[in-house]
Amino acid sequence: MAWNASINLTSIRDPAEVAIRHVADSLTALPCLVAAGADAFIDLGSGGGFPGLPLAAAMSSVEALLVDSVAKKARFLAVAVDAVGLGDRVRVGSVRAEALAADRRHRACWPAVTVRAVAPLAELIELAFPLLVPEGVLVAWKRGDVDAEVQAARRAVDALGGGSMETRSVVSDDRGSANVGRTSILGVLRGHRLVVVRRGSTPVPAAYPRDPGARRRRPW
Repeated sequence: MAWNASINLTSIRDPAEVAIRHVADSLTALPCLVAAGADAFIDLGSGGGFPGLPLAAAMSSVEALLVDSVAKKARFLAVAVDAVGLGDRVRVGSVRAEALAADRRHRACWPAVTVRAVAPLAELIELAFPLLVPEGVLVAWKRGDVDAEVQAARRAVDALGGGSMETRSVVSDDRGSANVGRTSILGVLRGHRLVVVRRGSTPVPAAYPRDPGARRRRPW
């Protein structure tokens, strides 16, 4: 919250709201990463550290790379990582996903990619698949009805070597309510979705990801 006064990390100013809408929301992906057996993940467009920081803190044995192309946000992330004592296994990079995908140290090397509130699902798949190991997973946060977006994204999955997609509700309607003050955590998160996209075993074509201009000219 202190850094937010000079860097626009979040439009939410109330700490309790941050705890629910950012921290709790980030942690909803924990079962997905555990089920995938991910011992490392890369968080694209990490911004204020969500979802990467809460997930790294909760998964005590994983390594993580938090990526944001905006240098001042990356500086914040580096300070935050050290402040919460995760510097031994969480790194920060100020770099675009396209540059990471062109780097042999990162291409096809990550078991999981997380990304929250950054871009359309098809574009996220194009950015994430080149970074994932075969059978690795992308976990993307979405809200509301995502059926049309998922259908459009299937073209990207097929072009990048194939895979599968599953949409999960963060909150099921039959669960009880947990309250922080006057705010229902489950009520706030109802309507949020996680889209879990598993890369296939076929190599991702070297032409992907395309540069931002090409993606704008020919979206999926």
